Amino acid sequence: MAKKDAVSIETGEINAFLGKGSEFNGKLAFEGTVRLDGKFSGEIFSPGILIIGESAIIKADIHVNTMILSGELTGNIDAKSRVEIHAPGKVYGNIASPVLVIDEGVIFEGSCTMKSSEDKKVSVLERKEEERA
Repeated sequence: MAKKDAVSIETGEINAFLGKGSEFNGKLAFEGTVRLDGKFSGEIFSPGILIIGESAIIKADIHVNTMILSGELTGNIDAKSRVEIHAPGKVYGNIASPVLVIDEGVIFEGSCTMKSSEDKKVSVLERKEEERA
């Protein structure tokens, strides 16, 4: 199975697309799957999947469930489930995710914090108990 086929099966239907040659500044919030191939600056929030294509140049702090990156990102990533960085991807920033996949040929300059999904659930429960007290 080709790499592109695996991505389409894993991510399902793409809800929005910022094509190569496009530029956007601001805050992006979405559900489902979004693919960015242009330039974006700002913040991204989603309980869904963000795909950053090879031609994308992103300067943003990102908070998503899953991220698949092949382009260039300057900023921090906070993913609840998974981050995949495929060649020729470049990340200049910090990553927080329970699962991190980095292919050979990727540039990653930053730090990574990994916690299991169970650790995150416990911290949410602990926070709720603290709020009640």
